Amino acid sequence: MAVHADTNTIPFFARPPELDRRRLLALPGIVTIFAALITAAISFAILIGVTPVTPSETTTLLLIVINGAFVLLLSALIGREIHRIYMSRRRGKAASRLHVRIVAMFALVAAIPAILVAVVASISLNVGLDRWFEIRTKTIINSSLSIAEAYVVENARNLQGTTLSMANFLNQARAVYSLDRNGFRDLMTQETVGRALAHAALIKDDGSFVMLAETRSNFDMPPPPIEAVHQASDGKPVLIEPRTRNIVGAILKLREIPDTYLYTIRLVDPEVIKARQIVRANVDDYRDLEGSRISTQIAFALLYLGLVLIIVLSAIWTAIAVADRLVGPIRQLIGAADEVATGNLDVSVPVRAADGDMASLGNTFNKMLLELKSQRNELLSAKDVIDERRRFSEAVLSGVTAGVIGVDAEGTITIVNRSAETMLAISGDVAVGEKLSVVLPHIGTVFEMGRNTQRRVYREQVTFFRNRLERTFNVQVTVEQEDVSFGGNSYVVTVDDITDLVQAQRSTAWADVARRIAHEIKNPLTPIQLSAERIRRRYGKVITEDREVFDQCTDTIIRQVEDIGRMVDEFSAFARMPKPDMQTIDLRTPLREASFLVEVSRADIAFERDFGDEPLEGTFDTRLLTQAFGNVIKNAAEAIEGAERIPGQHGVIRVRARRDGAMIRVDVMDNGKGLPRDNRQRLLEPYMTTREKGTGLGLAIVKKIVEDHGGTLELHDAPDDFHEGRGAMISIFVPSSGNAGVAESKQEEQVANGV
Repeated sequence: MAVHADTNTIPFFARPPELDRRRLLALPGIVTIFAALITAAISFAILIGVTPVTPSETTTLLLIVINGAFVLLLSALIGREIHRIYMSRRRGKAASRLHVRIVAMFALVAAIPAILVAVVASISLNVGLDRWFEIRTKTIINSSLSIAEAYVVENARNLQGTTLSMANFLNQARAVYSLDRNGFRDLMTQETVGRALAHAALIKDDGSFVMLAETRSNFDMPPPPIEAVHQASDGKPVLIEPRTRNIVGAILKLREIPDTYLYTIRLVDPEVIKARQIVRANVDDYRDLEGSRISTQIAFALLYLGLVLIIVLSAIWTAIAVADRLVGPIRQLIGAADEVATGNLDVSVPVRAADGDMASLGNTFNKMLLELKSQRNELLSAKDVIDERRRFSEAVLSGVTAGVIGVDAEGTITIVNRSAETMLAISGDVAVGEKLSVVLPHIGTVFEMGRNTQRRVYREQVTFFRNRLERTFNVQVTVEQEDVSFGGNSYVVTVDDITDLVQAQRSTAWADVARRIAHEIKNPLTPIQLSAERIRRRYGKVITEDREVFDQCTDTIIRQVEDIGRMVDEFSAFARMPKPDMQTIDLRTPLREASFLVEVSRADIAFERDFGDEPLEGTFDTRLLTQAFGNVIKNAAEAIEGAERIPGQHGVIRVRARRDGAMIRVDVMDNGKGLPRDNRQRLLEPYMTTREKGTGLGLAIVKKIVEDHGGTLELHDAPDDFHEGRGAMISIFVPSSGNAGVAESKQEEQVANGV
């Protein structure tokens, strides 16, 4: 009996087999098998000649038709069964694959031995028997024909030699032929008789006789074949084989007697010729008999094919019966398993004691379903709790602005939130499962240091390039848990981008320093300058000794005071950057003005402008942007001046402006000495410069102006298509028309941060 989980368990019953219908379908097959077997046995007996019926061509053809009919009928029955199995498989009926495999296994077990026996029988009959009968018979017949042919050929060769010898003799007797024809005939007669020839004659090209030797032969000399005469015109002897008569002839052209041929005939043994004709006739008959073997072989092949199909069909019928017995319980289990696969655990399979081991399997399956149902309920409860925690964690991680990276005890990344992907320019799908030290080497170094300190919280600042920009990050490593079952500690790495904050703090500090320097230094500069000028006017005429030194010293004091004054003015200008007066303008106007001001003072540098045909409109302060662009282009010119240049190579500055989405991008490229790789972003800080006489305020002022317009400033190497990547490229991004709110929000953010 089936074991039920509870009162709601639904028994699963497979469809019962249609036994009566299967028996009715099996009956024609059984009758056909017995009838075909009897017919095959009778056919075999007739063909081997053990019955009064003569195995003639008509009888053989009749047996082929009868056995072929049974073969077609058996093939139709097999096709019907194959179609039934195929339709069951196509409908996805349970255990259809097993059914097919069992039937195929029985069919192969029956067919393979039959095929092997057929192969062995064919080899043994065709090779073994032919070796003793057909091959030896062929050898005897061919040998007899060869002997007769060899005898004729040998006589022909002797005649050829005799004819050549006689022709030489006649050629030497040319004078006799010319003076005494009767004497020449006597000589030819003597040669003919002496060489045991039946006839000899001289003939012309057309086959007419010129002279005949007088012999005692009891038959007239036959006329020569014209084809042989023409063939002998090249001076070579031509043999005439015997056909219906026992004579062999030869024709040879004489060299000394013009247009004359020697025609000779010799008799051969008539019995040999007669035997030769008999052998040829027997060979033809034997070949005709050999050609008629195909029909007999087809008859035996069809007979054997019928026997094989009978065996195979019997095996298939047995396989179907066994398969029905085995597949029934298995089909019930498969049906129940399919229900379980869809998530329905409230099923069970009926169990019958008569099924034996299959009944034990059914009981085990029902018990397994009970355990699965209990465990599923527990897993669903645990899953609900885990899902709630996961959704909460994902909401927290996606909401924070800091980048969060989960790392296991082996240093492998387990989780990456969206902020970390954006901030660090990585893909979470790619990074998860990789080592932190491989994906982010700088942060991986901080992680290793924090793990080695064995402190619960470890902080460190690192600076490295992301998206081709140098950024400063605050990295904090926190130990999350310690559990031996999870392989040790796991860690949470929190990353904050503090680049803007650090730069803002430095800019604020430098602005305060600038105000103090401007206040403390500018006050004494004017008295110093006035005092130096007064000394030069008051004592310039009095001092006559070392007057040149006196003038040089006073000029140096005045000049240095003026330089310090200009530097203080720059400090003051940086500390008191005016608020932009925003107006809608075309950005190409300040670009042209700024590049023109530098171009007129640097005739040795080639300027390239590429502003496009599309207006670059936006809300800008023309004066401030002209100042910013002028500083950048001036820096480019000074970088070209300070670079080592190949003779004949001139400096080039390219100014390019394009729309880039919602922003306007301005690129200033030069083929100068380029920018340093290390601490490149610090060039944007006040008083950071790579030139000896620079104040370090140029790029800082440009950055401040660009940020006041809601834009960004980036430092890059020159692209590869610009003088093979030599030099630098400064990129400025400012919002275009319709995005002016970006600048206002940027200013409000700076005010809120106290910048």
